[in-house]
Amino acid sequence: MATYTRKEVLDEAKKLAAMLAQTEEIERFKELEVQINNNEKVQRSIARIKSLQKQAVNLQAYDKKEALAKVEEKIDAIQDELDEIPIVVEFKEIQVVVNDVLQLVSQTIAREVTNHVIKDTGGDLLKGKSGRKLKKSE
Repeated sequence: MATYTRKEVLDEAKKLAAMLAQTEEIERFKELEVQINNNEKVQRSIARIKSLQKQAVNLQAYDKKEALAKVEEKIDAIQDELDEIPIVVEFKEIQVVVNDVLQLVSQTIAREVTNHVIKDTGGDLLKGKSGRKLKKSE
């Protein structure tokens, strides 16, 4: 069996990342990100939220609870408006899909490495134990 260096594995990970960046989901994510960045209404809303968030931090630091509550209400209202814009809705949906794909890839790699360790040590995949663990438990 071949042995690989860390650099070789990282080089392959970069190739995998390049492949992932070309999937339908991530291509759509990139398109939507450009559209959101070019949408003036969305950008104004985001800027307003950021400004209000800074105010909220200051108000919290000075223990101004009533004023903080009002600012947080404004933030929520702007966020609600943003969440009604179709492009924002689609962007958030595709973000979830992209995160799911990345988690699936990560979990698959972790599971497969574990399975190889179990197999390579003479273990039992069904029990999820490596050969060493099996010998100790018998």
